[in-house]
Amino acid sequence: MRFYYWAAILILFSCDKPVKNDHPEKPNFLFLFADDLTFDGLNSLGNDEIKTPNLDALKRRGFTFTHAFNQGSWSGAVCVVSRAMLACGRYIYHARDDINTAPLWGEVMGQSGYKTFMTGKWHNGHQTVYKSFQTAKSVGAGMYETKGGMQGPGYHRPVVGEEDFWSPYDTTLLGHWFPKFYDIVTTDTGKVTTPEYRVHRHTSEIYADNAIEFLNEQKGYVDQPFFMYVAFNAPHDPRQAPKEFLDMYPLDEVAVPDNYLPEHPFDQGEKMTLRDELLAPIPRTEYAVKKHRQEYYAIITHLDQQIGRILEALERNGQANNTYIIFTADHGLAVGKHGLLGKQNQYDHSIRVPMIIVGPDIPQDRTSDELVYLQSAFPTTCELAGITPPSDVEFRSVLPIIKQGQSGETAIFGSYKDYQRMVRTKEYKLILYPEVHQNQLFKLSDDPLEMHNAFDNSDNAPIIQSLYKQLTKLQEEVGDTLRITLPSEKI
Repeated sequence: MRFYYWAAILILFSCDKPVKNDHPEKPNFLFLFADDLTFDGLNSLGNDEIKTPNLDALKRRGFTFTHAFNQGSWSGAVCVVSRAMLACGRYIYHARDDINTAPLWGEVMGQSGYKTFMTGKWHNGHQTVYKSFQTAKSVGAGMYETKGGMQGPGYHRPVVGEEDFWSPYDTTLLGHWFPKFYDIVTTDTGKVTTPEYRVHRHTSEIYADNAIEFLNEQKGYVDQPFFMYVAFNAPHDPRQAPKEFLDMYPLDEVAVPDNYLPEHPFDQGEKMTLRDELLAPIPRTEYAVKKHRQEYYAIITHLDQQIGRILEALERNGQANNTYIIFTADHGLAVGKHGLLGKQNQYDHSIRVPMIIVGPDIPQDRTSDELVYLQSAFPTTCELAGITPPSDVEFRSVLPIIKQGQSGETAIFGSYKDYQRMVRTKEYKLILYPEVHQNQLFKLSDDPLEMHNAFDNSDNAPIIQSLYKQLTKLQEEVGDTLRITLPSEKI
């Protein structure tokens, strides 16, 4: 009788709180997405100057792809195109139309029994984010402009010998410090979009708060797995962060990149008319580049702190053991390399990103230099969840590389508007600029910083022809109709 008494008491108390299920049917997913974060934007990925303790710890817990790429852009807003490909799983020139009609990543997860949540930057219109997620909090803009816009203190700076009126921690200069949002909430009558509102707080902190709030709400749920899409605006400009993060990077300790140039050697198609490129004076000075890199590092470290808060909440709530975490970025950034500041180019610093996958059965502290696309996150999560991805998803899961050691892509395709086309293998990169009749060939195994153009070396004609054939084949695969010919002496 004493046994039955205590059994009844245990049952009674168990009704007051959910029972933890250590082996639920499906795993959870936490997708962490940075904006403008280059492939070596982490200390553990080769940049000794930067401080990223939380992301470094995440890397040690999982499998890292050191050569993950974006396919490029049909728009100056490279962010839009990268995110469109990620959302619909389609190659670049197919995604331009299919983003509005194809089954979307969050939508597929929701239809497969997941509770779906989004916070942060979406940048592909209200309709697609509404379609993708059951709830969303603080859906952000593509970027947050600073006070005065391109005529304000955030552009064409700093100039040697002149006062710099910009301050990354001056909250009155707007930008990340005064964002505008809207939410998507579920009511008794269905989903609704709230009116827009503003918040006086840094975007990275707001998104982290929202993610932690969602994790706390999900702590008691054991029957429905979750899919979280947390997309930061950082470290996209304006590169703003609290003063304590700027103080971590004294200017005299910030190095000028080895592939720094005052100006790019030739016009890439938009001769320094892009908004991104007007943030600093042209030609670039070492002083200006160091200032911009100081601010880039500061906002990355601030981002790292916010990601650390999310990961801590995941652990604290007992959700980490059954959650796959994917961290990556939409594309990279130059920040003074090759005379450039932005991402509208085909150099590795702008097309290549970190990609870390952590979770059950994922090998720890492992890296791979296989060539992959960051948009593989969509089919990879489907495979991990036991979901058949939509038949029109073109990017491939990276799980066979992680689990079976299979090879990645033979070659990577890259493009920017009609100005640039690129093909990259592990050893070589060919970039063609049809509008300005310029071409580049880099032997990456000897020249990883892409400083020595070998296109005009006659000995390289067979290599150029082989790469060109791979490029035209990839153009056909991704729906690119631009036709480019090699100079006659290279054919």
